[in-house]
Amino acid sequence: MTLTALPETIPIVHAPAGCVGSITWTQNGGSGLQVGGYCGGMSVPSTNVQERDVIFGGNERLHEQIKTTLEVMEGKLFVVITGCVTELIGDDVRSEVSEFRKDGVAIVAAETGGFKGNSYDGYDIVMQSLAKDYVKPCQTKRKGKVNILGIVPYMDVFWRGNLEGVRKLLAKLNLDVNTFFTPEDTLEGLENSASAELNIVVSSSYGIEAAKTYEEVHGIPYLTTGLPIGPTATDRFLREIARVLSLDRAWVERVIAEENRVYYSYMDTLVDCYNDLDLQKYAVVIGDANYAPAITEFLADDLGWLPELVVFTDQIKEGQEDLFEDLLENLESGLKPNLIFETNTSQVIGHLNRLYPKNGSHKYVKTFSPAFVVGSSFDRELALAIKAPHLSVTFPVANRAVLDRGYTGYRGGLRLAEDLLSAVVVGR
Repeated sequence: MTLTALPETIPIVHAPAGCVGSITWTQNGGSGLQVGGYCGGMSVPSTNVQERDVIFGGNERLHEQIKTTLEVMEGKLFVVITGCVTELIGDDVRSEVSEFRKDGVAIVAAETGGFKGNSYDGYDIVMQSLAKDYVKPCQTKRKGKVNILGIVPYMDVFWRGNLEGVRKLLAKLNLDVNTFFTPEDTLEGLENSASAELNIVVSSSYGIEAAKTYEEVHGIPYLTTGLPIGPTATDRFLREIARVLSLDRAWVERVIAEENRVYYSYMDTLVDCYNDLDLQKYAVVIGDANYAPAITEFLADDLGWLPELVVFTDQIKEGQEDLFEDLLENLESGLKPNLIFETNTSQVIGHLNRLYPKNGSHKYVKTFSPAFVVGSSFDRELALAIKAPHLSVTFPVANRAVLDRGYTGYRGGLRLAEDLLSAVVVGR
């Protein structure tokens, strides 16, 4: 999915046919109807290794597939990625790739066997390989040029809009921004990304290994931030970048003040209805390491809702629990949501029932109402069970069509407020 999102890039999958089929149907079912594209979906060139290749080795088959892909497909960059089977049998993918590189072909290999992690890890592995083997070395760094990492194409269903939102924000600070994956980006932007003075990782989890590789290979420092949604997070995001890049603070504050003026001029028109219709809600937030804290902060500090239960769906690595707890520790509203780590979201209703028992000893028992569920399409069942409105924001999103919608920045906060409140009043 990462490679399909890069402009003029052709992935070549060295694996059995089922691997591409699996990821295609995952996209079909979870990426807001964003599937296919040139060399995307089931059109990805693949070695489709068979039993013979497993027994005798698949290098010969890979050589043939690379050769025919170069003849048939139009692209500027070709990337061979592997599956579990071809890694387990020990195929020397890099030696095959190096033969074509000697002939001047822009081709890179990335070992992405599924046992190495999930799709977020795959994004990091691919970006690390590109940073090592495709990005041109550059010792001179350009003042004001930055690269954006940490927003994973398709796994963040709103990746295009989110990246564009970040780029527009930073453009207001007169920064030259490489986002890599939007329609406005070019492959040359990736190729020349070593001239950036800073990598901004818009995540506490994803893209960090890629940023470390950039730092090791190209000498580019990196900054990790959360996904900035709405004015509270975006103010902090801009101030942190201004601090690290030593930008004029007074000028940055003027930018922030103007953006807040515009944001609240729009929100003011909703205030009467928000109060008269009592649109404040208790909320369950279910999402990955990017969305769960970002949406919780927006609800608590910007929209005035009460996020009671926050569920991180990532497979948390050892020692990460404290990091994610810290992300929700200092909300400006002073709220302290209950935080759990749960990869099986069908169990969330059990966690909610423990916080809000259905049977109380007196008639004034506290109930979880009026409620709202922000999560994925999987969480519609929870919303139905507690009779709450629901909005699919985090992967998988199967009940929305997504093109360029995004939630980052001030305008992104307005879009998210629109979507949340529309879901509340849609049945009126």
